[in-house]
Amino acid sequence: MPAKVVDASVLAAWCFREPRAQEALGLIQGSDLYAPSLLAYELASIAKRKAAAYPQSLAILGEAPHTALALPIRWCDVDHMAVLHLAMGNDLTTYDASYLYLARELGARLVTFDGRLARAAAKTGSRDTIPPKYGSDSSRFS
Repeated sequence: MPAKVVDASVLAAWCFREPRAQEALGLIQGSDLYAPSLLAYELASIAKRKAAAYPQSLAILGEAPHTALALPIRWCDVDHMAVLHLAMGNDLTTYDASYLYLARELGARLVTFDGRLARAAAKTGSRDTIPPKYGSDSSRFS
């Protein structure tokens, strides 16, 4: 199976049943998934933001990260200084740079719906990414 580094925008689209959920599922099915450990925190943060906007859906929104984290993801550590340099050199958050770093280290495809991260990956010569369909940035925190 192909190795893929999956970021929060793709997993959130799938587990929170966002408009790109089917596309996200297609990207992760049949792949060996890798992610930095911060992915779990990002999914929890997305759940919190969605629950604040839709408190009547708290139970469903709280289960979504559990569903995503039940996937067979290989959790990886990152070199934080290398991540810092990637972030500074590519105008990324250190969170997004962690995914880029991991994809480069593993020689794996980075799957993201985040426009800025996809552009940085293309600029740094990382393997192909999945460009966003809606505007220049992700709907990952919608």
